[in-house]
Parts: sequence; structure tokens; C-alpha cells
Amino acid sequence: MTKEEFLTRLKEDQNYSPGWQAIDDAFEKLYPGQQPEHFGTVLTSRAMMGGDEYLDGFSIYSSPKGYKHLVTYGMTVLYGDEDAFGGQWNGWGYEMTMKLKETDTKNCMWAIDMMSNLARYTYKTERFFEPNQYVKGNGTPLQMGSDSLITALLLVRDTEAQTQISVYGKTEFIQLVGITQSELQAIIEDPNNLPKLIELMKADGNKDLVTDMRRSKSYL
Repeated sequence: MTKEEFLTRLKEDQNYSPGWQAIDDAFEKLYPGQQPEHFGTVLTSRAMMGGDEYLDGFSIYSSPKGYKHLVTYGMTVLYGDEDAFGGQWNGWGYEMTMKLKETDTKNCMWAIDMMSNLARYTYKTERFFEPNQYVKGNGTPLQMGSDSLITALLLVRDTEAQTQISVYGKTEFIQLVGITQSELQAIIEDPNNLPKLIELMKADGNKDLVTDMRRSKSYL
């Protein structure tokens, strides 16, 4: 699409949202025909309205493999934006995802709050996330009020959602993977343990790196 064609489209279609569509396209390929549960953030709470919420919403898909697949909307440019046209990366270049071993959406809402906090961190500090990083947390369960051993996050490229290209550039999908305090400490002590942990999890049958908040063992 040329810049002129893009501007024409913007004028003719007020609902034109190429960034949003790129996310939807990636997940339509994974879950054809499925209508996800979508949760929009309150308009008045968004940063553009003076609030402290940097995401526009979240979708939760039900995988036939038995888990919930969450994705954010807002780390990339979603709507019509002339200034974003033709970039190499769309916005921060990624949206966050997470796969939770849950069947009930209400058990995923804590993760939505966590993703919102991570987005706020990036927008305020201008420090973005990349695959093969980790987020320490504070040593307590990621799900507040639980007794889960999962206290930190590993960041990987989503094992299923593929990078999308729109008129704004690339959108990757960075998956948040819950890990234990023991696993985190092993990675801090030796970064080579990070890829080792991923391989151990996959070898144990978790090829999609699904986070099980009830996991009782550590791999490292």
C-alpha cells in the first residue's frame, strides 16, 4: 500500500485499524472462526485521556490443547495514524501473550492486570521487553493471594503466533512464561540456564510453554 492509498483509506474509513487487524489476523490463523472473549479498558483510564492505562484491551482465546491464550492490544499502534506509516516496527514492535493452563476465564484476570502493569512500565520507562529476558517479580506468587510457586517470568517468542507485517511495520508476539523462584535464581547465576530451562520444559511435554500456576516442581 502506498502512502497515498493509505491516506485515502484513512479518510474513507474512520474505523480503519491496521494494527488491530494484524493482531486479529495472527490469532485467526491459530483459532479460525473463534470469537475470543475481549476485555476493553475503560476509556477514561487510558493514558491518552490522562489516565494510567496504556493498553486498549485484551483478548482471551480457548486453545483446543486445553489452555487459555491471552493477547494484549496497545503495545503497537492500533488505529489510523499517518505518522506510524512505513515504519520497520509497529510501536514497541510487539504485543504480549500468555498461555495459562485454565479452563475458566475468571482465573486469568490476574494475568491481565499483570500485563497492564508491564505495559505501564514500558511506556513510562521506555524500556521494552525482548525474547530471552526475564522479569524477577518480588519473590511472591505472580497471582496475588495464591500459594503458587510461580513467582517470575521468562520471555520468549510466542510458540504459535507468527510475526505480522502491517503498514506500520512488524508486530511480534512475546510470550510470558511463568517460572519458579528456584528457576529464576539459576538463570541469574548462569544465563546459559535460560535456554536450558526452555528445553527442559519442552522435553517434559510442554512444547507451547504453557504456564501452570499449580506446577509443584522446578526444572532447575
